[in-house]
Amino acid sequence: MRDRTERAQRIVSAARELAEAEGWDAVTTRKLAALIEYSQPVLYSHFPGGKDAIMAAAALEGFAELVSVLGTARRDGLAGVAAAYVEFADAKPALYDAMFTLASELRFAEDDTPEVMKANFAELLAVIEPVAGTQNAGPLTEVFWSTLHGLVTLDRGHRLSPAHRDERLALVVARFGTRGD
Repeated sequence: MRDRTERAQRIVSAARELAEAEGWDAVTTRKLAALIEYSQPVLYSHFPGGKDAIMAAAALEGFAELVSVLGTARRDGLAGVAAAYVEFADAKPALYDAMFTLASELRFAEDDTPEVMKANFAELLAVIEPVAGTQNAGPLTEVFWSTLHGLVTLDRGHRLSPAHRDERLALVVARFGTRGD
């Protein structure tokens, strides 16, 4: 069983490395099989859904990494979490895409949402609740998260001025940090 788990991890790690180097379009089961010297049937035996299943496994790893980053950043409050989120997206763009941008069967806010994904939302909620005032902290957290994601996406697409990057993030923190009474 340990060998099977180690093989699956090797497949996911190779997919992540290839995606960060060349993008998810470059990740194919054929290329992965050649890269890690496994046959394609071995890849499919671990991930019957092929590339989509491998990408979902990578995304779940990413959520585990991000929840750790956000948990550490939470000691610096809203500003720390916002900055950590953006830094994570910048440092691991392909992984971020697998987590938040590319089509996936992984869903938030559902009964079957993986716990690690719920934990990510909980980290964001933890910095919004103290400033939510009389507003419902859940939807406010969703808007905060959406704002961060929008900034990341627009910035990566070169749609926003690089000169204002830090100022934009400071504005988001200032607006969300104001009590919502």
